[in-house]
Amino acid sequence: MEFEFEVEKVCKQSGTRVGKFKTPHGVIETPIYMPVGTQATVKTLTPEELESIGSQIILSNTYHLYLRPGHEIVKKAGGLHKFMNWNKPILTDSGGFQVFSLSDLRKITEDGVEFRSHLSGEKHYITPEYDMEIQNALGADIIMAFDHCSEYGVSYDEAKKAKDRTINWLERCYKAQKNEKQMLFPIVQGAFYEDLRVQSLKESLPYAKCGIAVGGLSVGEPKDVMYKMLDVLKPHYPENMPRYLMGVGTPEDLIEGVYRGIDMFDCVLATRIARNGTAFTSKGKLVVRNAKYKEDFTPIDDECDCYACKNYTRAYIRHLINADEILGARLLSIHNLRFLLKLMEDIRQSIKEDRFLDFRKEFYDKYNAKKD
Repeated sequence: MEFEFEVEKVCKQSGTRVGKFKTPHGVIETPIYMPVGTQATVKTLTPEELESIGSQIILSNTYHLYLRPGHEIVKKAGGLHKFMNWNKPILTDSGGFQVFSLSDLRKITEDGVEFRSHLSGEKHYITPEYDMEIQNALGADIIMAFDHCSEYGVSYDEAKKAKDRTINWLERCYKAQKNEKQMLFPIVQGAFYEDLRVQSLKESLPYAKCGIAVGGLSVGEPKDVMYKMLDVLKPHYPENMPRYLMGVGTPEDLIEGVYRGIDMFDCVLATRIARNGTAFTSKGKLVVRNAKYKEDFTPIDDECDCYACKNYTRAYIRHLINADEILGARLLSIHNLRFLLKLMEDIRQSIKEDRFLDFRKEFYDKYNAKKD
């Protein structure tokens, strides 16, 4: 089999789990955070640097790669792995979230979505079948079904229509996807209505062969609302496949997601805030561009083992960020990604040692002690 998921250990203290997810390009240890390489690159970093900080899998974006350079060019290059020189697993999202985020630039029908490119204004039309064709050409190991993501605050009727459309499109994606070297993940929708979420999960299960995703969270709702939806879904997940929470990636969300049964996460936040001069640290967020770090010659985080923390100071990185030097963004991106990847390594170890709840408390005691 090209794909296989095995639960290796369940924590006696918390019921959280570690697993191994076999893919055509390697085995992923879960739970895992996936750096986001939207346009076939994680901004400012090379694949070699990503591997050196512990990245097991990265994510790329179907919508952006479809528009530029075009999926046919990526296919001619030999697929994303060869195109971007990354030999480990890759996941592509369906582009559904980006298309629906266009709001005034798109029109949704039962057949598909017509939208205008945010780059050129040119008209495009994507159906579930065409979305599978695009993702087949990109060649990622894990691909997402084309879904209808609801905004936070939509009515029950609107959320139900989007949920039903997502299931209809899932069936069409499933029939169109024929590549055995790619695993299709259904996406659970239903906005913030508990019964719709559970219905969506149950209706998705016949199409879930080795993985299922939860979409439509982290779209502006309060944290406690997101966690409540995850609590509602937790008892209904299949045990024998990874669960992927889409677009979520703060340190606290990774911990709370794992606590609620999630195995895979992704988010652009780590590199985005890095470019704005903000770092994750074991003692909370640190805004290194602030004046108080002008003469601070200590590392970003003295508990971090990344290249930036081993070799550079807050004062130097602050200087780079304020001088708009790209090295500043690179160093903070390396740090933030390594921080999250190391967090997941520590989470996995705590589960193996049956002490995840202790680890969770220790993390928060330190992380919430000081706010920048």
